[in-house]
Amino acid sequence: MTPSGDKRRRRSATSTYYQNLMSQSLTHVALLVREYDEAIAFFVGKLGFDLVEDTYQPAQDKRWVVVRPAGAQGCSILLARASNVHQTQWLGNQAGGRVFLFLRTDDFWRDYRAFTAKGVQFVREPAQADYGVVAVFKDLYGNLWDLIEYNDGRL
Repeated sequence: MTPSGDKRRRRSATSTYYQNLMSQSLTHVALLVREYDEAIAFFVGKLGFDLVEDTYQPAQDKRWVVVRPAGAQGCSILLARASNVHQTQWLGNQAGGRVFLFLRTDDFWRDYRAFTAKGVQFVREPAQADYGVVAVFKDLYGNLWDLIEYNDGRL
């Protein structure tokens, strides 16, 4: 057996151990934004996301703004306003130039046409891959997203 095989076995055993002890899931992914309202306008107005929550928190003078794809359950996006120079420098580059988030769809061409009509900028045109059809777009700050429809219907 190879050393890498040993590592995989240990990692798998560890994962199984924790799966038997706890139930966890991602709730939110924080996305740095310049201003809440412009971010809401993009995600709700252009991408068709649902605005799940928008609550002012006076003690911290900030808002708790949560959006997620229409009809989706599970993980959502927390729109987090950059509050200092250090955070502001990461606007639009939260993944170091790589694709940051992956938006799965049940109808690629419907969503691609709708996004294009609303001015969403695609930086890589649609391409058929072994796993499905995918294109890369930028959000309003420049973060890269995959719009993807898998061939096998996976969620």
